Amino acid sequence: MASPSVDLSPEQSAALDLLRSGENVFLTGGAGSGKSFLIRQFMRELDPKEMPILASTGAAAVLLGGRTFHSFFGLGIMEGGADATYERAAKDKRLMSRLRKVEGVIIDEISMIPGQALMIAEALAQRARESKLPWGGMRIITVGDFAQLPPVTQSGARDWCFLNGVWEASGFQVTILSHNQRVSDNLFLDVLSDVRHGQVTERVRDFLNEHVQMHDEDDPGTRLFPRKINAEKFNEKKLYEIDEEEVVIESVYTGSERHIQMLKKASPIAEKLILKIGCEVMFLQNDPQRRWVNGTRGTVSDITSDQITVRKERGREVQVSKSSFALQDAEGMVMAQVEQFPLTLAYATTIHKSQGATLDDLWCDLSQLWEPGQAYVALSRLRSSEGLHLIGWNPRSIIVDPKVLQFYKQFEGL
Repeated sequence: MASPSVDLSPEQSAALDLLRSGENVFLTGGAGSGKSFLIRQFMRELDPKEMPILASTGAAAVLLGGRTFHSFFGLGIMEGGADATYERAAKDKRLMSRLRKVEGVIIDEISMIPGQALMIAEALAQRARESKLPWGGMRIITVGDFAQLPPVTQSGARDWCFLNGVWEASGFQVTILSHNQRVSDNLFLDVLSDVRHGQVTERVRDFLNEHVQMHDEDDPGTRLFPRKINAEKFNEKKLYEIDEEEVVIESVYTGSERHIQMLKKASPIAEKLILKIGCEVMFLQNDPQRRWVNGTRGTVSDITSDQITVRKERGREVQVSKSSFALQDAEGMVMAQVEQFPLTLAYATTIHKSQGATLDDLWCDLSQLWEPGQAYVALSRLRSSEGLHLIGWNPRSIIVDPKVLQFYKQFEGL
């Protein structure tokens, strides 16, 4: 049962009941509605061997302590297309055995999984379990928001997985978390809803114009950039400005050389963490003891070899120890591991990397975005509109795929 110390809202309780029902479930809702929190509650009741959680990207898998969807289903990089991928994976005895053993899987950030990948995975599950039932009778729980980041599509139309026949065949029971747990300001909630639907309404224009200002590089808020190179440069610049000695903390890797290279590529953990006393940092994961969450910011007040003391923004000082971040193989065995403090410089990050984080203060340029959901992901990181500073914005950056709008229309009134 759910931990008694956790208070769930009526809609969260109803969603948890559905997750416990044994049905295939699609858990959705806008940013900040508590999807990840609810899944964490549900997972406490599960045996991860029977119901593993699968991430859509390598970086998410490393932070989640899980496996990627592609590795679990033996898809690799889907070289040669759908048929070749299926034929290759179907010959993999360990994969077939793995798919027979599990009760089901939880797929996180489902919006980033291409439809073709979902289709091949389902066909492999049917083959392994020798059953024509959807997924061969395996239970599937999908979690995410299609109005956020889309699947990576090389060319042509976006391959949203809800457009694939497998989505309908899976018979998902839909549960929508509609209450934003992060934001309580009604105007901001309305603006976020408009942006999520790709609507540049008058209130959106007025609201965004009101928050445009000259970039004050000394203001402490986090900068969100669409591109990684800009975020890295800004972090380096701000660190350089602090008149303290640089402390370099090397990440410690274990595992075979090949797997360590794979982990370095997938991991959000840098090979070196370079800090100074007085620098601003952001936590990269939720603390099991609940002293911080992914996105909590603070200032480094002390550094020793095995502990960093961080004074949280508007909060107390906490002592942070190193964490282990692992790359798992398809069977859930650890192939490579990195030990490092779960911290990164907080002056800047990318919109992609910020997904899932909660911020109090944010500087962002919404002038030249190109992907559906990017503007929404950026704006919805905030607890309050008071923390929003826009360097610029352009109506063309507020993009939603019409197919996503069409998809969500069917659930209105749920």
